[in-house]
Amino acid sequence: MKGRREEITREALHDRLKKAFGVNRIFSEYGMTELFSQAYTRGETRFYAPPWMRVFIRDLYDPFSVGLEGLTGGINIIDLANIHSVSFIETADLGRVYSDGSFEVLGRIDNSEVRGCNLLVE
Repeated sequence: MKGRREEITREALHDRLKKAFGVNRIFSEYGMTELFSQAYTRGETRFYAPPWMRVFIRDLYDPFSVGLEGLTGGINIIDLANIHSVSFIETADLGRVYSDGSFEVLGRIDNSEVRGCNLLVE
C-alpha cells in the first residue's frame, strides 16, 4: 500500500479481491517497471520467473553474499529480456528462493524507503 492506505497482508488483500469479484482463487504477478519480464504464481505464494530472468537472495548485512537458496534475505533480480541491455535490480523486498527456481516475496525490508512509480502521481 506504500504508506497511502492501511497496510494489510497479501492474504487479506486476496480475500477482499475474491469477495469483490466473486472468484475462488487469485493469481498474482511480481514485477517492476524497471524490469522487462514478470513472474507469476500458480495460485499459491511462490512466483515463477521465465528462463531469462533470475532471482537471487542476498544477505541483508553483506551485499556480496548472494545466492542464499532456501534462506530469507533481500531480493536481487537479473532480467535478460531486452537485446543489448540487462536489467539488474536490487530490491528492498524480503524473500526466499527455492531449488526449483521459484521464489516467495515475504514483504518489505524493515525501514526501507517507500518507492514506486505510482507515488509520483498525486
